[in-house]
Amino acid sequence: MEEIDIKIKVTKKSDNELTEDEKTLVEKAKNATFRSYAPYSHFCVGAAVLLEDGTIVTGNNQENSAYPSGLCAERTTIFYANSQYPNLKVKCLCIAARDSSGKFTSRPISPCGACRQVMSETEDRGKEPMKVILYGTEGNYIINSAKDLLPVSFDASFL
Repeated sequence: MEEIDIKIKVTKKSDNELTEDEKTLVEKAKNATFRSYAPYSHFCVGAAVLLEDGTIVTGNNQENSAYPSGLCAERTTIFYANSQYPNLKVKCLCIAARDSSGKFTSRPISPCGACRQVMSETEDRGKEPMKVILYGTEGNYIINSAKDLLPVSFDASFL
């Protein structure tokens, strides 16, 4: 038997330690939470992606009473970016969340497994790492590659 130890590097930054581009993405992701449709969970998630040409695309979670029919903010945003700008790489993705009262999460939230898979493949499409920023009022987590969030992932090499 062999045990494999997998570790990722996460940098925690305060809001004032973020770059101007990172601050802009955080604000765009936070603003996107207010356009979320979350009448069931009351958990509003927003996402923003920075494309290689400087374009920023935002999205949010969209719920449905038939829960599997809804879609997370990360996938809504990435799919829109890929459909409207198919030849532009996604350089960075930021995720923010709040409750229905408008209070943002203190700890950064992490994407679900399905979103991680889409993020990993989006990184594959761009052929370079896609930075991920997870926003929380107590600090932002910076991950230098979406692949780090899904280290043992399924990809096209298995097909």
